[in-house]
Amino acid sequence: MFYHTLTGTHSPTYQYFKIVIIVGTFGLAMAFAGNDLVNFIGVPIAAWQSFEMWQASGLEPHEFNMSALAGKAQTPTILLIIAGTIMVLTLWFSKKARNVIETGVNLSRQSEGQERFSSNILSRFVVRISVFVATVTNAVIPKSVSEKIDARFVKPEEQKDKNGTAPAFDLVRASVNLVIASSLIALGTSLKLPLSTTYVTFMVAMGTSLADRAWGRESAVYRVAGVFNVVGGWFLTAGAAFTSAFLVAGILYFGDVIGLIGMVLLVGFLLLKSAAAFKNKEKEKSQKRRFERSDLVTINGIIKESSEYISETVSRVSDLYIKVINNLGTQNLGKLTKNKKNAKKLEKEIDDLKGNIYYFIKSLDDTSVVSSKFYILTLDYLHDIIQNICFISASSFEHVNNNHKNLKFNQLRDLKGLSDKLKELFDGTKNAFDKGNFSSLNKLLEEAKALKKEVNDMIQKQIDRIRTTETSPKNTKLYFSILLETKDLIQSSMNLIMLFDEFQHEFQKRVR
Repeated sequence: MFYHTLTGTHSPTYQYFKIVIIVGTFGLAMAFAGNDLVNFIGVPIAAWQSFEMWQASGLEPHEFNMSALAGKAQTPTILLIIAGTIMVLTLWFSKKARNVIETGVNLSRQSEGQERFSSNILSRFVVRISVFVATVTNAVIPKSVSEKIDARFVKPEEQKDKNGTAPAFDLVRASVNLVIASSLIALGTSLKLPLSTTYVTFMVAMGTSLADRAWGRESAVYRVAGVFNVVGGWFLTAGAAFTSAFLVAGILYFGDVIGLIGMVLLVGFLLLKSAAAFKNKEKEKSQKRRFERSDLVTINGIIKESSEYISETVSRVSDLYIKVINNLGTQNLGKLTKNKKNAKKLEKEIDDLKGNIYYFIKSLDDTSVVSSKFYILTLDYLHDIIQNICFISASSFEHVNNNHKNLKFNQLRDLKGLSDKLKELFDGTKNAFDKGNFSSLNKLLEEAKALKKEVNDMIQKQIDRIRTTETSPKNTKLYFSILLETKDLIQSSMNLIMLFDEFQHEFQKRVR
């Protein structure tokens, strides 16, 4: 953080950092260009010049050696300009490049918030050891020294933009990151050391964030896990590249033209598959409900956002329920596996929202604090609904995965009819919250009560079956599990509708 002498944003010292950052940005760009441009263009140029040398020699390919490449390479200026332009355009327009930057900023940010990585055994061990060492050190160091050190990390008031977003870190750390990273890259390049510019920049950012106390007890285990994941990924990539180079060289050598054509087709397929996977990942990211404090600082904003949560959740749950029942009837294990994953994904999204409740309450204006309980209960009921569909999908998957007998025709028919009626209820709920037609909530509540009674009747019917014709305990267990979870799902939906109806009426009274 800013030292206590630099907390004033209009102080001359503070303004100097802006100059350092501007110069450092250009310095880092030049350091990257001096290293990455060579890496980017070096292999194609070497291949092209090797081909030209072989053509000029008139020798057979197996008789020609590469001794000519030992000399200093002369790269045409036009090729450097073209390569540099391609790099600039890629960095500017590529979403993947932005994701790399986003990962680094997310791991080094000063503020708490939604963490991108989950903790693992190694990160927990490292943090536990670090906490122990810090505790021992604090016990040894005199209190006056500790207070002087703490005084160097006074947190200034955050300067937020119009969207309520604060910078990931201050100008002091930004200056240090740029200067150190560009200096290290330039030094390594001049000494002809094989270094990764991204790795150097990333590790500098991680080092400064650790030194700046950006990793507290609330976030350290996730940030350390993120660093291990990123660095481990680079090492795995290096091993994969080494192995792939060996395989490609072998295929091209032994496969000749056919091998070349096959590799071109394979590379094209992998590029298309990678692009499609990335597109799906971006689509999922945009669909995920994320906490937006600029949208949720007023009661109207909370009602609108909560309505969208409810509408999207009941729609996805309804779709999942129908698919699970249909796939259970056809014993389609592959689709049931997909249903189970989608249910878990939905549960993860609502867990992320619940994890942001602290920041939600902190961001509310004084007139909207009364709505915090409503928002918390809304998420809780949505979480109950999602847990119900997760259990139904998991139970159905386990039943089919263990090769148990399929449910009987009458049971599947009853479940199919139930799923159709549940879809009608959820379609009506989605329509009401999409259009803001809250006058229909009482009607939906009556429909839900009737459907719940029907589920109770289905449970009684199955009890009668057991007394007469039912012979499979596994089928009975699954059938009762689905019915009981469906009953709880309907009850959670009723609780949600009643909660929203009560809050809506209370809000209208306050407005009047």
